[in-house]
Amino acid sequence: MSLLNIGMSGLNAAQGSLSVLSNNIANANTSGYSRQQTTQNANASNPYGGVYIGSGTTLADVRRVYNEFLDAAYQNSTALNNDAKAYSSQASAIDKTLSDKTTGMSSVLGAFFSAVQTAASNPSDVSARQVLLTSAQTLSNRFNAISGQLNQQKESINGQLGTMSDQVNQLTSSIASLNKQITQAQGSTTTAPANLLDARNEAVRSLNELVGVTASEKNGIFSVSTGTGQSLVLGDQSSTISAVPSQNDPSQYTIQLNAGGGTSIDLGNVLSGGSIGGLLRYRSDALMPAINDLGRIAIATADTVNSQLGQGLDLNGDFGVSLFKDVNSAVAISQRSQGAAGNSAGSGNLNVSISDTSKLSTYDYKVTFSSGNNYTVTRSDGKAMGAFDTTTTPPPVIDGFTLALDGKGPVAAGDTFQVSPTANGATGIGTQLTDANKIAFAGPLLGEGSKTNQGTGTFTPPSLTVPIDIDGGAATAQLRTGIEHSMPVKMVFGKPATDGTQPYTLNDAQGNPIGTGTIVPGQGNKITVAVPMRDASGTLLTPAQSFSFDTTVGGSPADGDSTSFSFNAAGRSDNRNALALLELQTKASVGLADGSGGGVSLVTANSRLVSTVGAKAASAITDTTATGALLKANQDARNSVSQVNLDEEAGDMIKFQQYYTASSQIIKAAQETFSTLINSL
Repeated sequence: MSLLNIGMSGLNAAQGSLSVLSNNIANANTSGYSRQQTTQNANASNPYGGVYIGSGTTLADVRRVYNEFLDAAYQNSTALNNDAKAYSSQASAIDKTLSDKTTGMSSVLGAFFSAVQTAASNPSDVSARQVLLTSAQTLSNRFNAISGQLNQQKESINGQLGTMSDQVNQLTSSIASLNKQITQAQGSTTTAPANLLDARNEAVRSLNELVGVTASEKNGIFSVSTGTGQSLVLGDQSSTISAVPSQNDPSQYTIQLNAGGGTSIDLGNVLSGGSIGGLLRYRSDALMPAINDLGRIAIATADTVNSQLGQGLDLNGDFGVSLFKDVNSAVAISQRSQGAAGNSAGSGNLNVSISDTSKLSTYDYKVTFSSGNNYTVTRSDGKAMGAFDTTTTPPPVIDGFTLALDGKGPVAAGDTFQVSPTANGATGIGTQLTDANKIAFAGPLLGEGSKTNQGTGTFTPPSLTVPIDIDGGAATAQLRTGIEHSMPVKMVFGKPATDGTQPYTLNDAQGNPIGTGTIVPGQGNKITVAVPMRDASGTLLTPAQSFSFDTTVGGSPADGDSTSFSFNAAGRSDNRNALALLELQTKASVGLADGSGGGVSLVTANSRLVSTVGAKAASAITDTTATGALLKANQDARNSVSQVNLDEEAGDMIKFQQYYTASSQIIKAAQETFSTLINSL
């Protein structure tokens, strides 16, 4: 009977091992499956004739081949790789949009200034002016189109965050359920079914594909939390997350942890890893700065072009009007800020006006009120911009913009507002001028030397000392009227003095002296002429007002030589303002991205935007390659321990088959021995 029992124990052990081995082979392609091994223990030995003889074997355990350290590394690299892939896929799309010759801004900006150059060479050619209008329309349309694509990508990210949040909730619920099943299956034992452990590990890995988490084990139970410690799974209980509009900016969704009891925690600024972390990182690091930068370039383009056209005269002899929509229209001003969801009832909003496009940054701003009038401004890069008062007149300029209450309601202490000065710039730009004759190419003032002059005196074309504010309202209208009706001004030179100087006098249109001075013949003499302003009837304004223009006198005028400076009403062939407009192609009119000093041209600003986004896209590709290699290495390391090796299993199968056969022979031998013994008796 002892020999029979020994054979049966070996037969059972071999059969159990073959079953485990067969299960390994069947699950060779099952995701997250860890191969299993059997372990055997020798049965107790029995005394026999002064010695101990064994009584067979026992199948002691089915061991799950698993290395916690290697699996943790695999989980972490999964989160990093999916973060990098999500960032890279989004960044590559925006990079292609901005850098492509057919879809980017470079070609249309170049075409616009090329049209300006063509029109400037023949300012009276209406067809060339019409081409310029068409180029301006194409330019604004391209700004609108690219802005639309970027905002569409922002909306797509909102949708993806919502879908992924639901997937996270399914996985955390599954992990909590598996925790419960494992606890129930263990009972009073120290081991749990391997299939449940594998399913739980695979659920955590899938969760890391969506968001970076940390799983810690205690008494066989997993607790899962985000990288910054917010709990998602605790025992058999799980918390849910949801994608909801941000309190500061409803156009951007954030991730909210629903902690129970009606409380919620905003995780948007602390989540990292996984596809969710990659999308959030991309949006804050690349997408929103690109939207703001593109809007900044659009605002600078519209404002500088409009301002320059406002300095000249059109084919009708009238002062220029805006080519593009006003950057400070009522709609634009109201759309640049957003009150927080928790603000006091009736708190209204902030009016944000652009005062200096060269000082605008690519950041957003948070405005926090400490009382009805006092507020502080903090930039999105963390820089404190200072404390201010809404009653200050004129309002303080903050990175090129000013703030004012819209007057719709009182603001209470603690109310906050999100200010985005440039975010809607590319969306809002558009052309409004349709009459090519109204493009102001001519300079407003004209200088002409008398035909009877005898000397060699020269002068430069007169230019206004202070630019005309095209959006200055009544003040601008009064200045333009004054320039038109206060001219001409005549400059008459006297006899050179013994000290090497030469006097001159200035007379207004009625011959009244309005100024005197001296020049040094043979040198460049800059002269600033102040002209008393008159209304349309020719009457001096009360109180007295004046405007000034500059000219530079060179050469040696003769005694009695004169020059008349007049309003250039018939300057159809004058292209001075057109040339000034063309200079905007290279003129530093856009500040640095952080709003600090210095500046670049419109073309260079666009090139910098393309380069910045391109660099981030290239870096994202590099990150994806690096994290992919790390993931592959960690996966291979984990698989080298836990993955089913079919060659190894095939070898073990032969071994256990032989083991089974040998055990069967023991039983057969026991039967034959027993039969021989019976027959002999």
